[in-house]
Amino acid sequence: MNRPGIHLVRSSERVDETDRLAERLGGRVGLEGVLEDLNREARPGPVPGLEVQWGFRWNEEDHRSRRWWPQGITTSADARPDELFDGRRVVLTSAYSKRVSGLDKGARITVVDVTDRERVHYRHVLLVEPYVDEHGRVDVRPVHVHAGGIVWHGDHLHVAGTRRGLSTFRLDDVVRVPGEGDPDRLGIDDDTVHGFGYRYLLPVRFGYDAVTDTGLEQMRYSFLSLDRSSTPQELVAGEYGRGSMTTRLVRYEIDPGSALLTADDDGTARPLLLEERGVGHTQGAVVVRGRWYLTTSAGPYRLGSVWAGTPGELVRHRFALPVGPEDITYWPSTDELWSLSEYPRHRYVFAMPRSRFD
Repeated sequence: MNRPGIHLVRSSERVDETDRLAERLGGRVGLEGVLEDLNREARPGPVPGLEVQWGFRWNEEDHRSRRWWPQGITTSADARPDELFDGRRVVLTSAYSKRVSGLDKGARITVVDVTDRERVHYRHVLLVEPYVDEHGRVDVRPVHVHAGGIVWHGDHLHVAGTRRGLSTFRLDDVVRVPGEGDPDRLGIDDDTVHGFGYRYLLPVRFGYDAVTDTGLEQMRYSFLSLDRSSTPQELVAGEYGRGSMTTRLVRYEIDPGSALLTADDDGTARPLLLEERGVGHTQGAVVVRGRWYLTTSAGPYRLGSVWAGTPGELVRHRFALPVGPEDITYWPSTDELWSLSEYPRHRYVFAMPRSRFD
């Protein structure tokens, strides 16, 4: 059913701000630069959940962190038809920061090379908003979004921002922070760049602002995925809800030329479909050849589930996933569903055979 009253409106692009940031930091290095400088090693091994085929846990610091909470996942299979970036199989995940010691660091992505499943390396990249201050100097501030879902498609990365809509980044815009700076500060002084201790920053390019007509419940963009099996391809989004909250699922067409959302002349993207028969506690949803696959969580102590089928007729597969499953994506060539989990000491990235849920 169409719901034209729920839509996304593209904001203006931060061309000048991103260009000036790149100039100040010595030029763009892009995602290629990060992949050449991965500095952490994951631990492939067993992952809880009846349907998990393969996975890894983060290093000890990230596995236990009380600040950073993993949320979204996407891969080079979403980005390109050949499923590779720079000749590698790459996974991107997102996480948001909780306030620790009075400091909220916003959101970040993690770049993971899974080309060799026996040796998995990764690096974190901080998401930032570039701006020009009252003195005409470029500066940056944190991007405060929940980042509950992400989609890498073409050159862009879309990050879910709940009631705000989406924030969109261009991965070629990644810049490298020179020097060390203060790990508890983010900003640019005359002679020093502070990046909360991060070597790489990814500035936001523009947003898709969530707009809802009067009389309709505001759409919450809790998670995202890409439906590669549709023509044209589509962006899939939905709501986390519990109790009486809405659990809607929505689909937007992607323009094949730009790889961005298809929009009217005024920049408004309207959904092709809004489905109101979602499932409570959904953390992620992906569509493969018309069939839906949803992840649901059951708190910090019980294993998660996968729901498969069509809205209104979804079948639950209990105990399929580890505790605290989040976003979900699909890797066509291996016919695998990929997801990740969020709770400290239970943080994994993992793959499941899609056919197990058919």
